[in-house]
Amino acid sequence: MKNRSLEKFNNLVEALQTLPGVGKKSAQRYAYHMVLGDSFSALKLAHAIEDAVAHIRKCTICNGICEDEICEICLDEYRDKEKLCVVESAKDIMIIEESVDYDGRFFVLESLDEEHLEQLKKLVEEGVKEVIFAFTPSLSNDSIIMYIEEKLKVYEINFSKIAQGVPTGVNLENVDMLSLSNALKQRVRL
Repeated sequence: MKNRSLEKFNNLVEALQTLPGVGKKSAQRYAYHMVLGDSFSALKLAHAIEDAVAHIRKCTICNGICEDEICEICLDEYRDKEKLCVVESAKDIMIIEESVDYDGRFFVLESLDEEHLEQLKKLVEEGVKEVIFAFTPSLSNDSIIMYIEEKLKVYEINFSKIAQGVPTGVNLENVDMLSLSNALKQRVRL
């Protein structure tokens, strides 16, 4: 049973538990730190959350995140408009951008409904020559890739997906079977 005299503390713990990967013990630790450990940082965090919620939205072109109607990537004239990387979430764009190895455009495929497929087709019609799928490896995502390929087959474009396999520095005993199987199938000749 919850201590009613700590209702505000318990409300904070419950709110923190809604975050991905935060269990009850972590939420209690964070709440304690915010309330009694470093209240200035807690207020700074609260302000940053409020500001982000008020100003961050989806890009109207790629569905990535931005603070304006169109994101910086879609506005960048120097991006390779012939390459379009289709990802599962806006977080994936940030991860790929950190690698600095990709200079094309992006599209976040939020669903397979007609509206999103039309949005994707519109981007492809702007001169895309290659659609790169950067999805988490799974049978369901392979089915989604095949479905999208079918929908876009009227365009003369190439389809590819990011390579899968054994991560650098990981022993084979720690690699899942799907990754190991894909690494063997997609081996590179030396």
